[in-house]
Amino acid sequence: MKKLTLVSPSLLSADFTNLQADIDMINQSDADWLHLDVMDGVFVPNISFGFPVIRAVSKICQKPLDVHFMIVQPERYIQQAAEAGATLMSVQYEACTHLHRTIQQIHNAGMKAGVVLNPATPVHLLEDIINDVDLVLLMSVNPGFGGQAFIENTIAKVKRLRKLIDESGAQALIEVDGGVQEDTAPRLVQAGADVLVSGSYVFKAKDPIATIHWLKHC
Repeated sequence: MKKLTLVSPSLLSADFTNLQADIDMINQSDADWLHLDVMDGVFVPNISFGFPVIRAVSKICQKPLDVHFMIVQPERYIQQAAEAGATLMSVQYEACTHLHRTIQQIHNAGMKAGVVLNPATPVHLLEDIINDVDLVLLMSVNPGFGGQAFIENTIAKVKRLRKLIDESGAQALIEVDGGVQEDTAPRLVQAGADVLVSGSYVFKAKDPIATIHWLKHC
C-alpha cells in the first residue's frame, strides 16, 4: 500500500482577517501539520509574524505546529518557541554557526528539530548532521514571499537527499516548501519527499479541504 504524504498547509497564505475560519478548515481537513513561517526582515527580505500569533494559533489549531524560523540567531528563541506551542522547530542551515548545538537545544526543549536549506545550498553539507535531525526542509523557492515559481532543480535535490538519508540509515523526513501545486506535488513525492508545504494552492483553492486530500494521495 502506498505511503500517504504528510501535508502542512502554510499559514502565511491564510486570511488573517478571519484566521479562526481558516484554522477551523485545517482542523476538519486531512492536513497533518500547520506550517508557520517566522521572518525577521534580516535573514529574508520580509517580516511575517512572531510569538503572539503562534501562541494564539496553538490554542485553536488541533494539528501540530510546524514552525520554520527564517531568522538570524534562531537559537535565541528556542525556549520561547516551545512555550508558544511549536511541535517542530526548523532552523536555516545558513543562519546557524553551531548547528549541532542548536539541534540539541531544540530537542532538549521538547520539540522535534528540522534543518532548512535554501535553493543554492547543497544537500551534502548535511552529511554530519543528518542522523541528528527529525526533518530536512528544502526550499523550492527563495524564502521570504509566498506564491513564487517552483525551482526545477529541487526535484534532483530531493533525490540526492533521499539517497543521503537512506545510505546514512537516518530517519529524517524530507519536507518541501515553495510552489507546491498540481504539477509539482506528484513529482516531488515520486522523487522521495515525505511532507509537502503548500500555501496559496491550498488557501486560494475553491475547495481547500479537497485540495489537501489530493495532496495527501498524489
